[in-house]
Amino acid sequence: MSGTPGTPGAAGAAGAAGAAGAAGAAAGVEPAALLVAAARALETHRPDALTRDPYAEQLVRAAPAAAHWPRHPRDVPDGEADPLWGRLARYFALQTRAFDDQLLRAAQLGARQLVLLGAGLDTRGYRLDLPDDCTVYELDRPELLAFKQRVLDGTDARPTARRRTVGTDLRAVGTDPRADWAQPLTDAGFHPDRPTAWLAEGLLLRLPGAAESGVLAVVDRLSAPGSTLAYETRPGGGATADLTGLDPTACPDTGPRPDSPADLTARGWSTTLHTPFEFTRHYGRGPLPVPDDTLAGHRWAFAVRS
Repeated sequence: MSGTPGTPGAAGAAGAAGAAGAAGAAAGVEPAALLVAAARALETHRPDALTRDPYAEQLVRAAPAAAHWPRHPRDVPDGEADPLWGRLARYFALQTRAFDDQLLRAAQLGARQLVLLGAGLDTRGYRLDLPDDCTVYELDRPELLAFKQRVLDGTDARPTARRRTVGTDLRAVGTDPRADWAQPLTDAGFHPDRPTAWLAEGLLLRLPGAAESGVLAVVDRLSAPGSTLAYETRPGGGATADLTGLDPTACPDTGPRPDSPADLTARGWSTTLHTPFEFTRHYGRGPLPVPDDTLAGHRWAFAVRS
């Protein structure tokens, strides 16, 4: 993220992060989830929107301390120059669009199970044009899923496919033997013998290394041939920095990170890595590199189980 402490943009972003922390504590929603939802709300009102989420604004408004956040580009005086509500929000919108398209391609190729790992305030089960026989599984902490459901129940939202929620804390995978999410997922109707489209949009960056490895090991075990996985990563190991540099829920694990693309390749997956800026060029809008760019180290991984 551009901007340095002491600039108006950084000060505003810091205030937003503090408000997000309070909102998360009040509603059981992590600040990171609120920030992404706010970015989607802003993008929805852009004339050249990369993606549109008609429910994001209601989700942000329902978290009391985030209710005053900007939800329309006109409420951001510096526009895309604003480090949080401009450039970073556009990054999240670009990521949303790229992963939307990945899931839709998988469905077009026959996948009828879509699993959102660390679903947060994601509403893909309501806004994507999916085949009627698709099932979208959302995994996240029970209190977050409950908050999202309460908000959506107060709107005219209707799922576009079958939707199942599985309450679990993926941060404990690999360290707590009780953190089993495979059985609750299958109990919800998931079939490991059928191709699945998996998505871990911002999850792995915020997990301890052991949890990241544990989650991907379960994904591998539950994936039939033809399954796909899309996720965000930072190759090269080292500590995982939160994209905003402000999120109090950022992963505290400062040890070496697992090399997940290599691990998946060893398990029989074909994995490709892309910079976000490749998708900016592909879609014709989105963030471009700047000096000392935090976003430059991020990669979006797309893997297929052969």
